Amino acid sequence: MYINLNKDAHEIVYNTQLLCTFAHKTDVDLILDYIKNVYATIDRQIFIFSNQNDGSELFCTYNIDKSERHLKVPSTISIHRKKDTNTLYTVNALNLIIQKSNNGVLDKSFIINWEVYTNSLILTNGADVRIIKLHLFKRIEL
Repeated sequence: MYINLNKDAHEIVYNTQLLCTFAHKTDVDLILDYIKNVYATIDRQIFIFSNQNDGSELFCTYNIDKSERHLKVPSTISIHRKKDTNTLYTVNALNLIIQKSNNGVLDKSFIINWEVYTNSLILTNGADVRIIKLHLFKRIEL
């Protein structure tokens, strides 16, 4: 974290990282307690999404200051978010979508139709892409 001082205000600027911790519905309270103890979330919020096809599969998302040293929470990955469509994704999954849509060529200028992935989490397990339709399960204010 660093402080940017200008003549009108004091502004704290964070080097943020969006994380996603996978949880089962029966373990979500334990997972949330663990996240709260390990990380100081920047916006003091945790968004919990459920898989629309399997309500017991939950995804807890939160922003941290990546410049601070942290223990790693198990079953946690770094993700990105396309705000316009509320799409959560990993870079590897996005690259795989581009390759599959572009005759095997990874072209960083390829235009993604984000509307197809509205309210989704896009993951990869190697050669395949997993697209999970999401539902906002709960928003936690810390």
